[in-house]
Amino acid sequence: MRALVKEAAARGFTLKDVPEPTIRDDEVLIRVRRAGVCGTDVHIYQWDDWAKGRCRPPFVVGHEFAGDVVRVGSLVTDVRVGDRVTAEGHIVDGRCLLCRTGNAHACTHTKVIGVDRDGCFAEYIAMPATNVWHLDDDISYDIGGIHDPMGNAFHTALTADIPGATVLVTGCGPIGIFAVGICRAAGASHIIASDVNETRLALARQMGAHEAVHPSEVANAVRRATDGLGMDVVLEMSGVPTAIHQAFALVRPAGRVQMLGVPAKPMEFDFATELVFKGITVYGVTGRRMYDTWHQMTRFLRSKEFDPTPVITHRFPLECAEEAIRAIESGEAGKVIFEIA
Repeated sequence: MRALVKEAAARGFTLKDVPEPTIRDDEVLIRVRRAGVCGTDVHIYQWDDWAKGRCRPPFVVGHEFAGDVVRVGSLVTDVRVGDRVTAEGHIVDGRCLLCRTGNAHACTHTKVIGVDRDGCFAEYIAMPATNVWHLDDDISYDIGGIHDPMGNAFHTALTADIPGATVLVTGCGPIGIFAVGICRAAGASHIIASDVNETRLALARQMGAHEAVHPSEVANAVRRATDGLGMDVVLEMSGVPTAIHQAFALVRPAGRVQMLGVPAKPMEFDFATELVFKGITVYGVTGRRMYDTWHQMTRFLRSKEFDPTPVITHRFPLECAEEAIRAIESGEAGKVIFEIA
């Protein structure tokens, strides 16, 4: 089969023929139709410090996808050939304390497809049947293929108390833009989105932000919206140190900051004034809660109140991987997807 492979510890991917995956008795084989391209894939393509410390080439890249089941293992009873599916890309042990207490998203034994094992930028992928998520008939492969990043946005937003809240989203990459739409659908009273990129601010407005402003303007926007008190909830999606400090400065006392963005390196933080004396609750977001986040996604999509389609701005075949990466690096793209079949 054709696949995009991280062949060596250097910049780039290679499109090549590799063996079709075999499956175990508890796995299924999925024909990939669409695959989302993520910032993580860009890190691996660029072979930056994070990728050097985490990844071990060669492996097939990619962790966001949707497709059709074409083969099932002998122990699989709830997935059938022909099912339209996506999947949770974090493969956990299922037996540790975290997995058995409803916190599998934080399992310390997690293996991520396209990072720790072969991924989905390929014609076929093998997945444990327990990770498979069925798609409703009216959900396109495009939307099915971006459940992973949407799930991060749902996890970030809906572990806070959103109905009626004032919400600030710092960082309007695709996940931040999804979060804007989720907060609007969940009944936030006022949503302010902040980014330095006008293309992404325009997408945030399209997804329901009441205001979409440059970081230099966000403090005044918050003061106007809250009579100077500060936002009830801040979703920090950027990982940029100045935005992180801004998140803590602009949340109200006893408010909540949801942390998804990952700083590129350690940063200074004044715990006394930025967190303790304000009585703030901080929630660190990793992956998607298994599998309550997935149920939330399905129900929001069924409601038709949340439509992520506008966030998808670019589509490429696997042969154009370099163009896909460049589109993301340019900052002028929303969500980028590969059309594989």
